[in-house]
Amino acid sequence: MISWEHLIYFAVPALMFSAFAAWCSYRERRALALSLALVGIAVFGVYIALMWHSLERPPMRTMGETRLWYSFFALIAGLIVYLRWRYRWILGFSTILATVFVIINLLKPEIHNKSMMPALESPYFVPHVVSYMFSYAMLGAALLITIYIAVREKKATNQRAQHLMTVSDNMVYTGLSFLMIGLLLGAIWAKQAWGHYWSWDPKETWAAITLLVYLIYIHFRLQNPRQIRTALIILIIAFLCLQICWYGVNFLPSAAGVSIHTYGA
Repeated sequence: MISWEHLIYFAVPALMFSAFAAWCSYRERRALALSLALVGIAVFGVYIALMWHSLERPPMRTMGETRLWYSFFALIAGLIVYLRWRYRWILGFSTILATVFVIINLLKPEIHNKSMMPALESPYFVPHVVSYMFSYAMLGAALLITIYIAVREKKATNQRAQHLMTVSDNMVYTGLSFLMIGLLLGAIWAKQAWGHYWSWDPKETWAAITLLVYLIYIHFRLQNPRQIRTALIILIIAFLCLQICWYGVNFLPSAAGVSIHTYGA
């Protein structure tokens, strides 16, 4: 039986494959980089599948389990960018991002059991969480790209910076689309489980705030395409809101003992 203690035996090889893929991308060995990145993702995916089978439920109930999915999708997001735009550095960035969340899970293990509250036994549970986790990974990658532009590009208005911002914008569009899909699936699920689409639960409130700030970012970019520094500030604020929506609500006094969205509740 696979348990949380086995994570290190899958995560370390997966991240090593991803790190070697990043190195190969810098060496212009594209085919090998793609192969190694896919192997790393596959190893991670096997662990998630085995955990799913072992727990006899989707491994999405606790905070640690969502971090596991985030690491998985961070690697996928990096590979998507590399496939589409061939930026060599993105595989390294996505590997670092995934590694951070894996280390957090290794240092702060959580008790995983087979129990799951009846409301979670819904066909909407898996697509709802997967949509959100993929969205978070894409939006995280978009922030990394924008920070890279702000730090590495001497002139934020040059052609390369503008092209990179277009990549970041496309990732924001993709991430926000999946964020909205997850939100809509959650609303339909809530209607079936609790009889209402929206209740202004703390997590729902922060989901709405996050969506609004990302929409502000998109409109700002459309109206001010050359103001990259200001766009970065808005994107950072949006990502901070996303973090509150993801796990920050667990620490909000308004959510204590009230919110149905606190992980592990």
